[in-house]
Amino acid sequence: MTRKHSCLILFLVTSLALAGVTGARTPQRSQSGAARRPNIVIILGDDLGYCDVGLYGCKDIPTPNIDSIGKRGIAFTNGYVTAPVCSPSRAALVTGRYQHRFGFEFNAGPFQRAINNQEMGLPTSEITLAEVLKKAGYATGMVGKWHLGMHEKFHPVRRGFDEYFGFLFGANTYINPQAAGLKNAQPASSDPNPGWPRNPRNPIYRNQAPVEEEGYLTDAFAREAVSFIERHKQEPFFLYAPFNAPHTPLQATQKYLDRFQHIKDERRQVYAAMVSALDDAVGEILRKLRESGLEKDTLVVFASDNGCATYTGACTNDPLRFGKLTHLEGGFRVPFAAQYPAKLKAGIVYDRPISSLDLFPTAVAVAGGKMPTDRVYDGVDLMPFLTGQKKNAPHEALCWRNGDNAAVRKGNWKLFKGGGQYWLFDLSKDIGEQKDMAGQYPEIVEQLKRELAKWEAQLKQPLWPCREAAGNWEFEGVKLRICI
Repeated sequence: MTRKHSCLILFLVTSLALAGVTGARTPQRSQSGAARRPNIVIILGDDLGYCDVGLYGCKDIPTPNIDSIGKRGIAFTNGYVTAPVCSPSRAALVTGRYQHRFGFEFNAGPFQRAINNQEMGLPTSEITLAEVLKKAGYATGMVGKWHLGMHEKFHPVRRGFDEYFGFLFGANTYINPQAAGLKNAQPASSDPNPGWPRNPRNPIYRNQAPVEEEGYLTDAFAREAVSFIERHKQEPFFLYAPFNAPHTPLQATQKYLDRFQHIKDERRQVYAAMVSALDDAVGEILRKLRESGLEKDTLVVFASDNGCATYTGACTNDPLRFGKLTHLEGGFRVPFAAQYPAKLKAGIVYDRPISSLDLFPTAVAVAGGKMPTDRVYDGVDLMPFLTGQKKNAPHEALCWRNGDNAAVRKGNWKLFKGGGQYWLFDLSKDIGEQKDMAGQYPEIVEQLKRELAKWEAQLKQPLWPCREAAGNWEFEGVKLRICI
């Protein structure tokens, strides 16, 4: 499979939610009589780049478990998320709506601002996928990084999840930095060194109670995900497992470092070990589904929340240009794959653009439910496209915006706006966005500008202001103001 045919992982997850709203779970779990409804497992990497997994051409970090999802199901070569930064991307995934529709344009941070601002989080007026599935009778669990608000009203157990194990802010220390055999690699950025003990305002929670976790966090999240499956294997369940690996701080234990002694650059070595730990965690979840006899009837989706953070000096998004924070392809085209053996054939490569927005409506359709009718949804049910019933593209256009930067993709054309200027790329021939075609096709530039303006006219003003990214950001000699 070529690198171009690697971007496939995320959006099939959408295939199994039911229409509904918050409320107590309705008992619909009998394993006799009516056929059991499928389980849904959505797994996210954090800042995992397009070429950080073997499925998309990575050569120095084996990821057999992540790759297996695409090989047993569908690999998406044009799988997108809605933002090149963490929390806005996650807000869209769990709601099925462009985050701009409810003002979640920028990251919910930094830490002190998130603590001080009582409204910085996913608005309580938004319906989450967990709420819909809980209403439909699913057991709902979340393991990992939330990053959608730190106050009680935003907590996962108040947003549709029966069970939660993880942390609320955007980053956390993986393990005691003084642990034996551990390597801490300071990134080439302003990120602080890992702190220990963990910040008491950002602890590990079990439900709403802070707990001590001494183990390596990626391993701990795998343990808790497997435990959730074991406890709920007799009923339909929804497991959302957004890991924080390989987000900074760059920390890896000896078990994973030993696999990459051949990589001499310390930051790259630690990063590779963190990705390998994430792949092991994915393998444990997949193994548990197989051993429990649930693999066939479980929709598993793997994706990343955005592209890799190239500013750390630890990763690359090749062959895509730039990475996290930017509106070039490296910012929001991500590894994306899904398997659902009962409904989807194995070994399919799907080239049409899809979005994490599609998760919500696909899930509802697969579950036989009805979408809530009191709001606009931006995704589509992907199942008819993935099974071949529909031959056209799922989306006419996809749009992005973060402050002064924006982009729109329609067909093979991508328009990028930054620093008050516009660039046009033909992604079918120039996946790396190296050749600006704006001068040759001014009529397409104008068409895409109108498409972007039409979309922006529907959006809400940001709920909190931009926090400008540090450093000198520029593209083709033009300075960019980037918000995080």
